[in-house]
Amino acid sequence: MKKKIIIGLFILFAAVAGYLGFQLLQTSVSNPKKEYFYVHTGDNLDSVKSNLIKQFSIKQNGFDFACKILRFKKPKPGRYKLPDGMSNLKLVRLLRSGNQELVKMTINKERTPELFAGKMGKKFDFDFDSLQMINFLRNNDALKKYNVDTNTVMAIVMPNTYFAKWNSSPEKIMDQLYASYQKFWNSERKVKADSLQLSPLQVIIIASIIDEETLKKSDKGNIASTYLNRLRIGMPLQADPTVKYAMKDFSLKRILSVHLKTISPYNTYMNKGLPPGPICTPQAETIDAVLNAPKTDYLYFVASSQFDGSSIFTTNYNDHLKYARLYQQELTRRMDSSKKVNAQKNVSVQ
Repeated sequence: MKKKIIIGLFILFAAVAGYLGFQLLQTSVSNPKKEYFYVHTGDNLDSVKSNLIKQFSIKQNGFDFACKILRFKKPKPGRYKLPDGMSNLKLVRLLRSGNQELVKMTINKERTPELFAGKMGKKFDFDFDSLQMINFLRNNDALKKYNVDTNTVMAIVMPNTYFAKWNSSPEKIMDQLYASYQKFWNSERKVKADSLQLSPLQVIIIASIIDEETLKKSDKGNIASTYLNRLRIGMPLQADPTVKYAMKDFSLKRILSVHLKTISPYNTYMNKGLPPGPICTPQAETIDAVLNAPKTDYLYFVASSQFDGSSIFTTNYNDHLKYARLYQQELTRRMDSSKKVNAQKNVSVQ
């Protein structure tokens, strides 16, 4: 009789253990689309469970049991990768560990803090919008640790690919960007900037204008030399891209005389010297083009009338005007030709 009781208890224990093991180890997560699961700051266990059931159809009983076994009560904010068929045990372990998938942050050309903050707000938690980031970028006290202010802050946003936690704060994001900036500005580059009697920030400002002037790599050094020569003799930079930035209209194709009268410290037609900050985040190769600019006597350049993306560089204003007229004539010809083609298309459609 005693033996039968022991056997019965063993069978009961095995059955209970098997059931509990099934609850823990059974396939729970349904994620064939490979979607991410987001735990926001402030989410509690009930809201997380509700979202998991809604998004991934998890087995609630098994999840509750796994939470009790692992004493899981406080979810850690983050972006989590939940494989299709994941068990409740692995799911709870993942959420408890906070081992989240990093967000890929690729920075190319960013023109204004507002546009940059908007992109970051879409990639990271930041209370679901870009408000925290833009407030941080507008706070001079917060920016002191990076040796920049609200005008120059975009100088430390180096184009590159970064990886960060989804629930990173604006400060954490900027810390990472600043670390990359400091690594780029090694002693060799600092010495070259010093030989030009420029600070790294000033080099970046010049490079930002060049990157808005041309996409042609072979011309960047000569454009840098032209701007450096203008600065040396106290001549205004007269850079069209700074007028676009001053107007916050980056779609302008042609700068007219009325645009040159825009009142702004960024308008280099009205103000001598450099603008107070960069007008975009320049490429590393453009910064190096400034640091390694050739010694020339160039004071002027204009887009080539060949329309191949190159520029014509000159040392005197008369030659500059000649090449500028050639460019304008070719531009007008192409625009007139385009109008004729469009008119013919409209006739054929009618």
